[in-house]
Amino acid sequence: MQAILTSLDRRWRRSNAAFAPSHWKICLFLTANVVLLSALLFDWPVGATLKSLPPSIRFVGGMLTDFGDSGWILLISAFLLFEGWAGSKLLHSQRCRCQALRICQIGGYLLTTVALSGLLANLLKRAIGRARPTHFADWGPFGFSPFNGRASFESFPSGHATTIGALFVALAFLFPRYRYIFAACALWLAITRVMVGAHYPSDVMAGLALGGWFSFMVAIVYSRYGLLFRIDAAGWPTPRLPLFKSGKPRQTDS
Repeated sequence: MQAILTSLDRRWRRSNAAFAPSHWKICLFLTANVVLLSALLFDWPVGATLKSLPPSIRFVGGMLTDFGDSGWILLISAFLLFEGWAGSKLLHSQRCRCQALRICQIGGYLLTTVALSGLLANLLKRAIGRARPTHFADWGPFGFSPFNGRASFESFPSGHATTIGALFVALAFLFPRYRYIFAACALWLAITRVMVGAHYPSDVMAGLALGGWFSFMVAIVYSRYGLLFRIDAAGWPTPRLPLFKSGKPRQTDS
């Protein structure tokens, strides 16, 4: 353990990874305003109409909403982490050991982002104590009872949306070519929490932002240690090596 800590300390000290201050400040400003505008413009009309949503919308939302349950993501991430670590120690080929080590790092990254962002979301929602849409008639969209202790007063931010935001932003950093697909998937899956009447739109936007920013910050930390990511010219984390290499077949002399 001491050797691992010493190695990580050396990696941190010799790293000059950083991110572009102007970029992250602008993005943070925009996400904060999106959450605020969602609360002011959409929470009240959505809360008033949730009971009248067509059964088909609730059915679709019910089928997809459990995707944001962090349990299965944590299990897969832990599997990748430990299987990759074991492969890096047991495999004979140097190339295979390196690939196994990268799988281990990916599992660790996903496990860290999803677990810690989910823990933070749970702490925040208990401290804020926002009433869920089921209490709309009595409390409205801006009713709060901090540290109430009841799940019906743990609406902001959405835990499922936080998990979805953390997962898909992490995947967007790992596979930047598909980032727009991941962004669309995150938005559609997170909005199912509104479709089933569990959250207001601003709860979902706040959860997506919290999970996404957590993935971003963890990627920065990983890049500082020289693990999995590096910082590109624009100041954003990007994979140190492509996760899937597509090489052309080698030509041989005839």
